Amino acid sequence: MPVLTSQVTARQHRPAYRLLVGLLLLCSGLVLLGIGVGSEGLEAVWTMREDPVTWQIVWDIRLPRTVGALLAGGLLGLAGCVAQGLFRNPLADPYLLGSSSGASLGVALALFMSGSSTAALSVIGYLGLTGAAFVGSVLAVVLTLTLAQGVSGGLRLLLAGVIVGVVLGACKDMIELLRPDIMQSMQSYTLGTTSAIGWQSCLIMAIALVLALVAAWSLSRVLDGLALGESTARSLGLPLGAMQAALIAVLALATAAAVAQTGLLAFIGLAAPHLVRANVKVRHNWLLLLSTLMGAVLLASADLLARWVVAPQELPVGVLTALLGGGYLLRLMHRQRRLGA
Repeated sequence: MPVLTSQVTARQHRPAYRLLVGLLLLCSGLVLLGIGVGSEGLEAVWTMREDPVTWQIVWDIRLPRTVGALLAGGLLGLAGCVAQGLFRNPLADPYLLGSSSGASLGVALALFMSGSSTAALSVIGYLGLTGAAFVGSVLAVVLTLTLAQGVSGGLRLLLAGVIVGVVLGACKDMIELLRPDIMQSMQSYTLGTTSAIGWQSCLIMAIALVLALVAAWSLSRVLDGLALGESTARSLGLPLGAMQAALIAVLALATAAAVAQTGLLAFIGLAAPHLVRANVKVRHNWLLLLSTLMGAVLLASADLLARWVVAPQELPVGVLTALLGGGYLLRLMHRQRRLGA
């Protein structure tokens, strides 16, 4: 009987294994494309080591930017999966819940008090930015929950998130007006960009991703219970209040680590879990991992498009994700209305 049960479980997880392998292969391919795409288009990767200057550009600029896009996308995909499971709302994501705006305000306050731009920051400075973004993200989510009177309000929760995002965005704009010297750095954060990512940013995001993914995976049973309702989750005998607070901390950490390094990137966290669910039906332990990889693939792909569409210039990747993600959201809403009818 145990052998039969394990065979059934393996058969059920086979689509998830296939999707996992496919996403890992896509990530590897995107790394190769990322280091090969420059201002003049696609270059042959295997010939770059012959030119020391070209190889230095690859190692110091293109490779950390590509790896950073994968890490930031993974963080946002993970944050979106946690948000949708925690709030039991398929339209929840860090951008719509005000978490991203809170993280951006935290970055603005940190730059305002330090009096420096992001170009002059060391690893310690980037850690400080991430910490400030984390505090801002947590406070934004708490404020959204306060206005929505809990996690159970569907439309009310999203409206509260939009209101919090607009108000915190206005506060960020006021800080920029008071300190014009940080306006250029904050403009990059507002538009969303991966062009300034270096190896120190990759290190910070990698650490945050490992911590957030391990914490979220350990709480995946809570997310499975919440999917069936709070009463079911409580019947599991878990301290639900403490677990929800821990999940909010995971959501804030993942959002803050991405926003502090890349700025506001809309809809990655919304689309990644939906694309995974459209391909496989899995529990949250698998969904968290696959959403992380899907977010990485989405943002790295958008980064390549942003570099290629108007080459030798490039689009801010946040503009591209907003356009593509907005279209995906409209399609999702239209599909839900059609199924409801």
